Amino acid sequence: MRPRTLNEVVGQQHLVGPGKIISRMVKAKMLSSLILYGPPGTGKTSIASAIAGSTKYAFRKLNAATDTKKDLQIVAEEAKMSGTVILLLDEIHRLDKSKQDFLLPHLESGRIILIGATTENPYISINPAIRSRTQIFPIHPLSISEMKIAVKRALTDSERGLGKMPIKLDLDAEEHLLTATNGDLRSALNGLELAAKSTDPNEDNIIHLTLSVIEESVQKKIINSDRNGDAHYDVISAFQKSIRGSDTDAALHYLARLIEAGDLISICRRLIVIAYEDIGLANMPAVQRAVTAVQAAQQIGLPEARIPLADVVIELCLSPKSNSGISAIDSALEQVKAGGVGEVPNHLKDAHYKGAHKLGHGNDYLFPHDYPQDWVAQQYLPDRIKNAQYFHPKKNGRFEQAFGNQYWQLKNAQKKGLYQQPHNH
Repeated sequence: MRPRTLNEVVGQQHLVGPGKIISRMVKAKMLSSLILYGPPGTGKTSIASAIAGSTKYAFRKLNAATDTKKDLQIVAEEAKMSGTVILLLDEIHRLDKSKQDFLLPHLESGRIILIGATTENPYISINPAIRSRTQIFPIHPLSISEMKIAVKRALTDSERGLGKMPIKLDLDAEEHLLTATNGDLRSALNGLELAAKSTDPNEDNIIHLTLSVIEESVQKKIINSDRNGDAHYDVISAFQKSIRGSDTDAALHYLARLIEAGDLISICRRLIVIAYEDIGLANMPAVQRAVTAVQAAQQIGLPEARIPLADVVIELCLSPKSNSGISAIDSALEQVKAGGVGEVPNHLKDAHYKGAHKLGHGNDYLFPHDYPQDWVAQQYLPDRIKNAQYFHPKKNGRFEQAFGNQYWQLKNAQKKGLYQQPHNH
């Protein structure tokens, strides 16, 4: 059922629809090399095949990981003899330097029009030399309605599909076929074909595909099973942003996807980061409970770990939020990196060695525990940045409000230089 022209491509209408960029490139016969980036089974190879079919150019398919430089040389020789060749290079993110160096002059001459296909983010995983000579287009999972069109075509096409077979596909079976494969049309069509060819006709000579038949024939697509894949990091990002945004149901959804991928390590690491980064001083007991929940999850493992994880995700979603802690340290780091340091004041320097007092180290240090309430006003920052302020407390929870009140009281007292005489010992 591979599309022969752009008109047969299902989905990706933002690229191949009437008036859209790939459609215009084909119509104007002004093809340029491009990279198609998206999940498996969503149409990357189909688009490449359809471009070749629409332009009548020779079409060759190689894999950057498994095919050799010699295979590329064969394609290049063909292009010299017959003109333009469209080369679909699967897993282009795994193209090594030797193959890349061979390809570059052929791309620049236009003899080879490269269509790279990858599931990895090309801005991260593909060499800049290749990126700079290609246009990058995102490919999206197909919608249910788009998948339905493709399945209907497969059932009715008697030349390339299953149209010659007397198939009856139940509605609930079709729904499962379309949803369980999560926008991966290749998996859906493979499952449909397996079901049709492995099911005996009934007494009416009908191949009846029921829900149970489709369930046995379709392997459910596990979301983000590749823990190193770009999409996996997108889910982790969405997980944190959902908690930060206090959307409990969205956070639980992304937690479920990470659990389904079996990535307990990423979940635990990210939850602790979220607790300190996004909840922080607004609700320190919730932060501690997040650490406890992570420890419990690590101790009991999956699937039971989902219970403490769910509890703490819900609490973090519904908790007051504050990022004043991370903002404070990042502000301090920014100043330090910019050279805003200065010399440590003499009274704070180490005085635990003979002769330190001769250097003036520690001589005028005021020991806070010698004063009422164990506090005394004195300068702690270097002279050149003595008025720096990194911490800006918020009022998003009673804990941070209390911290903020204390911070401003001490800050104001420090400015006034108020302190009392030390206790007599």
